[in-house]
Amino acid sequence: MKRKLIFATNNQHKVNEIRNILGDRFDLASLKDLKFNENIPEEHHSLEENAAGKALFIYNRYKTDCFADDTGLEVEALDGEPGVYSARYAGDQCNFDDNINKILNKLKGINNRKARFRTVISLVENGRVINFEGSVYGRILDEKRGIHGFGYDPVFLPDGHEITFAEMTMREKNRISHRAKAIEKLVKHFFNKHKI
Repeated sequence: MKRKLIFATNNQHKVNEIRNILGDRFDLASLKDLKFNENIPEEHHSLEENAAGKALFIYNRYKTDCFADDTGLEVEALDGEPGVYSARYAGDQCNFDDNINKILNKLKGINNRKARFRTVISLVENGRVINFEGSVYGRILDEKRGIHGFGYDPVFLPDGHEITFAEMTMREKNRISHRAKAIEKLVKHFFNKHKI
């Protein structure tokens, strides 16, 4: 029997990415699958606290092992901004383009374009929180390239590559992405502990 897991997100892009990485090894339910439409509080100032807070909120509601992620783009020249505020960098009602435009404006005339994407996944298993982290390093381009992915993908060029995340297929991105690295650690945990 497949291991049942809840992924505490309504972001369908993230769900698709994770399902692509996990394959059919897990019975993965998203919040949409559970018809859960409430807002989960994200009031913390670190990726770790936000991820754990979301996972615990859903675990306590459904009493099923659950994981949540929080991801941030950290730009060196901006002292790690937008970081934990990546999704709402340009304001509460902003969209992906608003956030990208804010980053590009702040980096105008700055030569240091180094950045990293960092994902923290918090798994709540039998009420206990375990964190898994993944990072990918790269730089921010001057303009958007590509139509795939989401968020800051069109301006993020990972180290060692000539195309942005938004120019990669999902399979290509999932070989190297921050989220894939964190998920790999999560899956390894399951295989080691539960021998699935």
